[in-house]
Amino acid sequence: MQRASASANLRVGLISDTHGLLRPQAIEALRSSDHIIHAGDIGDAAVLERLWGLAPVTAVRGNNDRDQWAAAVNDTEALRIGSVSIYVIHDLAELDIDPAADGFQVVVSGHSHRPLSKLRDGVLFINPGSAGPRRFTLPVSVGRLLISGNQITPQLIELDVSG
Repeated sequence: MQRASASANLRVGLISDTHGLLRPQAIEALRSSDHIIHAGDIGDAAVLERLWGLAPVTAVRGNNDRDQWAAAVNDTEALRIGSVSIYVIHDLAELDIDPAADGFQVVVSGHSHRPLSKLRDGVLFINPGSAGPRRFTLPVSVGRLLISGNQITPQLIELDVSG
């Protein structure tokens, strides 16, 4: 399991489904992150390189991440940020663990392009939505976890990409 900083107040940026497009609005929203999680369909290794310029990154491979560079990216990741255990997977339908029984407080996923934050069986399931090309009428968005001790505050942030 990866471990990140144990600082008292942590900001974890969440992004998914960039499909090779890392918008300036997403970079700005993630800029003050202590750690960034990319929940798959990255689209291009350059996206991860740019995110690493902001903060340490944990990323998983999405169903569209098939190029040579993506072979080095795992399908799932487990990490601890502060005192919070987080499981990361691209497609929630492929979840093959019981997060609560396995001690995870948060599951971060992508794939659907729909932003979602829902508590189920004591586990926060959060999907930051899609930060890449707009799909249908879904918002372009990212997310954030504010972690203070054992307190987790999820935020979904719709990006203004109208200009």
